[in-house]
Amino acid sequence: MKIAVTGANGHLGTRLIKSMLGEHEVVAIVRSEAARHSLLKLYPSLTVYLSDYKNAETLSKALTDCEAVVHLVGIIKESLRSRYVGAHENACTTLVKAASQLGVRRIIYLSIVGSAADASNTCLRSKGRAEQILLSSGIGTTVIKVPMVLGEGDFASYAIRKKANALISFGFRCDSLEQPIYAGDLIKAIQSILKMDTPPKSIQLAGPESLTRSALVKRAGQIVRKSPVLLSLPLSLGMFLACLFERLPQPPVTRAMLGVLDHDDNLDVSAACKTLSLKLTSLDDMLRKVITP
Repeated sequence: MKIAVTGANGHLGTRLIKSMLGEHEVVAIVRSEAARHSLLKLYPSLTVYLSDYKNAETLSKALTDCEAVVHLVGIIKESLRSRYVGAHENACTTLVKAASQLGVRRIIYLSIVGSAADASNTCLRSKGRAEQILLSSGIGTTVIKVPMVLGEGDFASYAIRKKANALISFGFRCDSLEQPIYAGDLIKAIQSILKMDTPPKSIQLAGPESLTRSALVKRAGQIVRKSPVLLSLPLSLGMFLACLFERLPQPPVTRAMLGVLDHDDNLDVSAACKTLSLKLTSLDDMLRKVITP
């Protein structure tokens, strides 16, 4: 099968490409020459196209003869140069236009737990509207909604490793629930969906355990034989600081981003795992993989 991967230079995209090479013909789609160069350093024989996801013509060239698209493009933080509408809704509209003309049969879209077209959070609302664009396109679409994803070398794993090794660290509303899923399990889920004759339209996936943010850092501390203390700060303080940061061209954090990260995750994913024949990596094994050398 010839499969296109958008957002192919991200942590998940590079892992997905590695897992599919040899079994499928893979086309990577990225937005910059630097991203193209970094991918070709990893996979010299890979076919890589440049597209800004706003140009249906350039996207059509990349999707020629592709049977499926794994659409990984998305942001959780807006800036002056990158807005939710452009990254989510407009990108999906362009993808549908190009894919429909070329007869692409399947789209797999990575979204976020809590996304909905009427969500109060602007990021989750934008993702929900993007989902609607794809699901109503007439192209067979599967939306995968996930919470925190942890993989070797990604930012979320780095943040947990840093807190696990610190004597004292701080976080906002540390009693909020996290249910991280291992990136390798998400890759297996995508591969399983690609093989299905009739895949689900939407599926929620998460890791095997839901626990507070404080407990997650303590579990990570046990892995590295440390006893970290995570002090909880009120979310209202974070929202106030984020409001100030939003005046900057490239804010380090925004209110919508904090709202996404603060989402309580406590999902029963047993049915989803059965559908996908997926055995989840345990939390301790996941942490060992992503926070230890």
